[in-house]
Amino acid sequence: MSRSNPLLWPRPPVITGYGIAVLSVSSALIISQWPPLHLETAPVSLFLCAVMITAWFGGVGPGLFATALSSLAFDYFFLSPIYSLAAKPGEIPRLVIFTVSALFVGSLSAAQRSATESLERARDDLKGIVQELQRSNEALQAESLERKHAEEALREAQADLARVSRVTTMGELTASLAHEVNQPIAAAVTNANTCLRWLTREHPDVEEARAAAIRIVKDATRAAEIISRIRLLFKKGTPQRELVDISEVVREMIVLLRGEASRHNILVGTELAADIPQIMGDRVQLQQLLMNLMLNGIEAMKDVDGKRELVIRSQGAENGEVLVSVNDTGVGLPVQQADHIFKAFFTTKLQGTGMGLSISQSIVESHGGRLWAAGNPPRGASFHFTLPTKLEAKE
Repeated sequence: MSRSNPLLWPRPPVITGYGIAVLSVSSALIISQWPPLHLETAPVSLFLCAVMITAWFGGVGPGLFATALSSLAFDYFFLSPIYSLAAKPGEIPRLVIFTVSALFVGSLSAAQRSATESLERARDDLKGIVQELQRSNEALQAESLERKHAEEALREAQADLARVSRVTTMGELTASLAHEVNQPIAAAVTNANTCLRWLTREHPDVEEARAAAIRIVKDATRAAEIISRIRLLFKKGTPQRELVDISEVVREMIVLLRGEASRHNILVGTELAADIPQIMGDRVQLQQLLMNLMLNGIEAMKDVDGKRELVIRSQGAENGEVLVSVNDTGVGLPVQQADHIFKAFFTTKLQGTGMGLSISQSIVESHGGRLWAAGNPPRGASFHFTLPTKLEAKE
């Protein structure tokens, strides 16, 4: 893993992690006791920062240790009567809310660190894996005398390449995905401080505090769901066919790619039919299919002037099929090369592998459907694919 970013240096030994916990909580306590600071919520924010930093650099164990130290320090130095650990019935709700908030912040920080490390490792390993798979494909194509054996090996290589493509793409989206995970974490911290302010008023407002605590739970759940979707795309395994709502898959990928679209000032819209039936397919492969097509649209629009809009539509089609289209207002299809865009290793990007559309086509065909491209007047391109709702995907 690259060590150019100090926030992603390898975790220290366990004893050092607990040392970080002691140092960070001690620093928070010293700063909060500094005479020029007289803010009521300053100790809370400082201790939550100490827990977050410890969980990020030390992991779950030191993070829990930092939470315990912070709760003790908060109880001893800031809850009436101060400088005492005696039972304080009137302050128990405040201490409980602080401890729960610290646990949320610490666990979410550790989870974000783990997700970020996984994405960084995928990016660091990408170049060698892709080159190895390319050499494997070339060798398989050269073994024409053993066609049957070569075709079986090629299918296996294609399955691995599809997963590598997912890992590659997620590695490229590290910054955007980290931002998407960080948003609910930041919201949870804000709601935790709000909750404590309602409780520390002269007349505590328990209802407002409860509402803030509920928002903390929702923010934590949102972050966990995003991380779960990311982990699913990294999963390696055989295709699992099940009934899938294609509109739900579209919404899931919009959530994951929302940060990338916003970074390039691209508006993402949907026109999803409400009455289309479910299809029989592999959810992860369909997510990868939509991710490839949506990222192609984003890539095509990021440098254009004028309107930047990505629209995903779904509707029923003939012969019991579902028709999905991904439309952009980008540079359009390559002139005189439109027939080559689905060929392996064909790319118009300086750093592209040329496998995204080829893998997308293989996914659609394995589900018994068809993928094609067309212009999107007055500017841009449209990628359309059909999927059967009753026919089992071809092996």
